[in-house]
Amino acid sequence: MPVRETLKEKIAGEICLSSEPGMTIRKWRKLFSVSQKELAIALDVSPSVISDYEAGRRKSPGIGTIRRVVESILEIEVSRGGQNLRRFEAEEDSGAIISMGEFPAACTVSWFMKLTESKCLNDEKPDFERPIYGYTVIDSIKAVTTYSSNDYMKVYGWSTERALLFSGVHYGRSPMIAIRAHPMKPAVVVYIQPEKVDELAVRLADIEHIILLRTELAPHEVAERLEEHR
Repeated sequence: MPVRETLKEKIAGEICLSSEPGMTIRKWRKLFSVSQKELAIALDVSPSVISDYEAGRRKSPGIGTIRRVVESILEIEVSRGGQNLRRFEAEEDSGAIISMGEFPAACTVSWFMKLTESKCLNDEKPDFERPIYGYTVIDSIKAVTTYSSNDYMKVYGWSTERALLFSGVHYGRSPMIAIRAHPMKPAVVVYIQPEKVDELAVRLADIEHIILLRTELAPHEVAERLEEHR
C-alpha cells in the first residue's frame, strides 16, 4: 500500500479512537505545518469551524468529516513537495525498534502492568483503566543517538495511545526529554531494568499526563510476552 494511503488510515484511525479527537486533529495538522486557515479553505468552511473542532467547542466530527480532514492535510502536504511524507517512506531503520505491534482490542493499563510485571513511578495517581492499543519496545541508546525529532514518528505505529518501552535506560531523563519535545505523546512509558530513575523523568511524565512504569524483566522477555498478545 502506498505510504500516503497507509498514513491516511493511521491518522483517521487515531482520530476516531482518540478521547479528544479535536486535539488529535490539531496534532496532525501541526505536524504537517498546515494552518487552520489553509485547512478551512481546503474543506470550504470558516477557520472558526476548525478552531471549534480542535478546542472541543463543537461536537466531534463524524467519520466522513474526519476522512475529508485527513485527505485535505495530506493533499496540502503533497502540494508542497511531500517532504514529511518522504520521511515515512524511509525503509531503513537504525535498529532502535526491538519489537512493535498492535493489540487486537483495547487493553487497560492495569492489564498491561500485570503482563509486564511493571510498577508505577508517577507521583500523581494515574488512570490505570486508560486504554492502550499497541506497544513499541525501543533500544533507548540507539534511539537517542540516531533518531531525529521526525524519526520518533516511527515508534507510534497506528496509534499514540500505546506503551513505549525503553531498554538500556540509565536514569530515564533522555527518553522523557525527547517525548516532552515532540508533539506526539504515548499513553505509557516503561523503563526496562533501569539503573535508576531520575526525579526529572517522573516530573516530566506527570506534566505530560503519561503513565510512567518500570519493569525488571529482560527486554527479550518483555517483547515475547507482548508479541503473544498482538
